[in-house]
Amino acid sequence: MKKTSKIIWIIALILVIVIITVVGYGYYKKATMEIKNPIATMEVENFGTVKIELYPELAPQTVANFITLSNRGFYDGLTFHRIVKDFMIQGGDKEGTGQGSATIKDLKDDGEDTEYSIKGEFIANNVDNKLKFDEGVIGMARNDYTQYSSSLTEESYNSGSSQFFIMTKNNTSLNGYYTSFGKVIEGIDVVHKIEEVEVKAADNSEESGNTEVSTPVNPVKITSIRVETNGTDYGLPKTFTPFDYMSWMYKQYGINPNQLTSE
Repeated sequence: MKKTSKIIWIIALILVIVIITVVGYGYYKKATMEIKNPIATMEVENFGTVKIELYPELAPQTVANFITLSNRGFYDGLTFHRIVKDFMIQGGDKEGTGQGSATIKDLKDDGEDTEYSIKGEFIANNVDNKLKFDEGVIGMARNDYTQYSSSLTEESYNSGSSQFFIMTKNNTSLNGYYTSFGKVIEGIDVVHKIEEVEVKAADNSEESGNTEVSTPVNPVKITSIRVETNGTDYGLPKTFTPFDYMSWMYKQYGINPNQLTSE
C-alpha cells in the first residue's frame, strides 16, 4: 500500500514538474518572441517597387491608419502630386491637388462619407517619437493653420489624414513637428528617380498664391500599396472631426483663406 502511494506521489510530482515546465516555456516564448514590424510594398507605375518598414511602437495611430487605407485599396491609382527635389515626394490625396483627404468610409464599410483627421504623433504634440526625418523616412502630411493664427497650433498638429511623404534628403527642420512612422528598406533608388521628374507650378497657382514649382508635368501613379502585418491586427485609428478653417476664417475676417492669401 505504501509502495503504491509512493508511486502515485512520484507520478503527481512529475506531472507538476511537466506542467510548470510547459507553462514556463509558454511565458518565455511569449516574452522573447520577436514581433516583426509591418512591411508596406508600394508599386509605382513605370518606376518600380518601394518597400517601407513601419514603426507602430513610435506612431501607433498613424501606422494603423496607413495600414487600413493601404489594404483597403485607398491609395491604388492615386499619384505623387507634390515633388520637391532634395526634399521629398508627397502623395495620398484622392483629389490630386494637395487639398484632399480620406473619409471614414475609406476606413470601414459602414463608415460615413465624411472626412477625418488623426493625432499627430511627434514630440511637439507630446508624443515620444524621436525618429528623425532622414533620407527614406516616411512621414504624415498635415496642415499648418498657424499661418492664419498662432492660436491654431493644436488644430494644425492634429490635421493629418491620408497624405504622406517620403524624404529624399535629410531635413532637420521637420524633426519633432511632423509624424515620422517608417523608413524605406528597399527601393530608395526608385524614390530618387521619382524626385527627378519634370515639375511645374500648379494650374491654380495664381489664384491660390502658391508659386511652388512641384506639380509633376506627367502624373506619377501609385499602382498599389499593400501592407504585410505578419498576423498582427493593428486595428483602426482613433479619428477626429477635422478643423473647419474655412468657417473659422469667415468668422474671424469675413473672408475665405484664399482671398486673404492672395492679397
